[in-house]
Amino acid sequence: MIDPGAREPERIVSLLPSLTEIVCALGVGDRLVGRSHECDYPAPVAALPVCTEPAFEPEGTSGQIEDRVRSLVERGLSVYRVDAERLAALRPDLILTQDHCAVCAASLADVERAVASWLGSAPQIVSVAPATLTAVWESIATIAAACGVPNRGHGLAAQLTDRLTSVGERAGGLPAKPRVATIEWLEPLMAGGNWMPELVALAGGKNLFGTAGAHSPWTKWEELARSDPDVLVVVPCGFGLAQTRRELSQLTERPGWRELRAVRTGRVALADGNAFFNRSGPRLVESVEILAEIFHPEAFEFGHLGRAWELA
Repeated sequence: MIDPGAREPERIVSLLPSLTEIVCALGVGDRLVGRSHECDYPAPVAALPVCTEPAFEPEGTSGQIEDRVRSLVERGLSVYRVDAERLAALRPDLILTQDHCAVCAASLADVERAVASWLGSAPQIVSVAPATLTAVWESIATIAAACGVPNRGHGLAAQLTDRLTSVGERAGGLPAKPRVATIEWLEPLMAGGNWMPELVALAGGKNLFGTAGAHSPWTKWEELARSDPDVLVVVPCGFGLAQTRRELSQLTERPGWRELRAVRTGRVALADGNAFFNRSGPRLVESVEILAEIFHPEAFEFGHLGRAWELA
C-alpha cells in the first residue's frame, strides 16, 4: 500500500528493466541511484551502480541456461542475488521490484531479505506483477504514485493507450489476419503468454499459442508443426537480435522445419525480445508496431525493420 501522504522519494533503486524505463518516462530518472544488472535503457542508466547479479552462469545456449535455472529453482534457491551491502550504501528511500516471475529478475522476497537487517528508517518497497496490458498501465500508475508524480502516470498510460488504439484500429480494418505463433524460448520450446497474445491481436494477427494474462506455456515442437502458422515470430526472453540469430539453429535443425508454411513463404521474423516484447513497460507499444510491420508490411512502416526485427 502506497501512503498518499508520504514524502516524495529522492533516492530510487529499480531492480527491473521495465520499471527503470517507467521511472525515466515519468521524468524522474534523475532520482535513480541504483539499478539491476539488466537495466540498460535509456542509455544513461548504464552509469548507475548495479545491485543484482544472476546466481547462474548466463552465457551459453538457451538449453544450457534453462538447465542451470531449473537446477536452482528445484533446490529452492534464488535465481538472482541482491547485493545487500551496496543497496544499503546507496541509502534508497524507494526500491522497485517485481513478484511476477522468479526466473526473470530479482523478486520481492529477494529484496525483502536484502533489507531485513537494516537499522533505522527502512525504504519503501513497491512490487508489481503485470501479466496483461491493462495491468502494465496500472503498474505505471502504481510506480508514478510511489514516485510522487501520480498525474504523470495517468498521462503516460493514456498516451501509450492512444498509440496502441491507433495501431489496433488500422490493423483491425485489414482484410486478412495471419495465424501467428510467437516463440519466447528455444530449448525447451516456449510460446508467448502474458501480454503477447494481446500484442498479436492488436497488430492484426490471430494468436495460436498462449493465453492473455497466463504465464508463457511450454510447447512441443510437434504441436507447433501441426499448427503450421502463417507467421512465426521468434523473441526469446532476454535475447537481443544477434543472440537470437545465433540460437536459431535450435529451430531450423528440427525435423519438418523447411516444410512449415511460414518458412516456405519467408515469414519467419526474429525480433529483439530483450528490448521490447519481454519488458512490461512503455516499449510494448513499439512491440505492437513491430508486429504490425511483420504481419502487414504493405500497410505499416514504423522504421523498426533492421533495428528491432529482421527476417530469418
